[in-house]
Amino acid sequence: MRNFYDSCCMVQGQDDWGVTYTSTEICALKGSTVDIRCTYRYPYSLYRLTTTVEKTLWFTKQEGDEPVDLTTDSEYEGLVEYHGDQKNSILRITDLRETDSAVYKFRFITNHPNGSYTGSPGVTLTVTDLQVHVTRPLVYQSYTWAELKCHSSCRLAGRPSYVWYKNRQNIKEETSSSYRGYFYPGDSYSCALKGLEASRSPSVYAPKVPSVLVSPSGETVEGSSVTLTCSSDANPAATYTWYKENGNPDQEPLKTGPQLDFVSIQSSDSGEYYCAAENVLGGNRSDSISINVTWKGTIYMNAARLTLIVLIPIAVFLLYLWIRKKKTLNSTTEPSDPVQTVQSDSDPEYENLTAAQTEATEEQEDQV
Repeated sequence: MRNFYDSCCMVQGQDDWGVTYTSTEICALKGSTVDIRCTYRYPYSLYRLTTTVEKTLWFTKQEGDEPVDLTTDSEYEGLVEYHGDQKNSILRITDLRETDSAVYKFRFITNHPNGSYTGSPGVTLTVTDLQVHVTRPLVYQSYTWAELKCHSSCRLAGRPSYVWYKNRQNIKEETSSSYRGYFYPGDSYSCALKGLEASRSPSVYAPKVPSVLVSPSGETVEGSSVTLTCSSDANPAATYTWYKENGNPDQEPLKTGPQLDFVSIQSSDSGEYYCAAENVLGGNRSDSISINVTWKGTIYMNAARLTLIVLIPIAVFLLYLWIRKKKTLNSTTEPSDPVQTVQSDSDPEYENLTAAQTEATEEQEDQV
């Protein structure tokens, strides 16, 4: 079957085939329902055969040369409906998502071999959500006075009613898109259209307590590159300012921006640092973080101490083994002392001495 795109016709130069869209650009709110409409035409008969429409479809993408019918597209399952007759078609999309923003085209197929037609350029659908804009803020020490406006980039038909929420609780309903009041730390505000309360705007609030990340982590060595990064949850987005603690409440800021960079950090950079986050609804500061810069010589000294701590016990142990081995060798090689043996039966001098001692003993006994 032959395909016709970009408003081409079955027969060039004839106006018997065509698609006319009611609007080629539509803006709709997230969560709402939109109807995309068109009328289409085709010749009553062609080649003596009465023309009948066998299929109509809407699509945003193709697989090869074939359009993907939205009613069979899993991304739109349960969200699209077709309505119409032989001359009109309505595409209804419910519960709109921002991902539904696309160009939608209508296509019809007839009973003729070459009787299909696609209307171009199609309808551009833009899906957007509500936004709360903060105007005329007056920031005081403990609170902020401001005017909030519930805004949409789409032109809303009629006179819609707005619903305002504070900390997710309904606080007011009115036809005006503006809300004025006092805002305290921790408060958040959002809005919705009456009838579309499930599609609230993102909340606006002052910055939460910022966090500070030091990169790289671990020991900070003199001459190295160090980056401090500040981040805070805030809407509208926060601006950041860096400070170094010096005991002066009116101290001058070091730098503005989410990062504080030290290309070659020095010992004089040691100290306590913090960042402040601010937006039109207020501000908050981080806890102080301590930066201790280590002198390179200290690293060398620590390395030397560590080397000594490891090597000295090893040397003592080796010396002990050497002494022990030496003692073992000496005990196995030293000669034994000679043993003296007395032979009483073969020594004449010993015999004479014994006889003399015997005679002396006998004389003593006679005298007694």
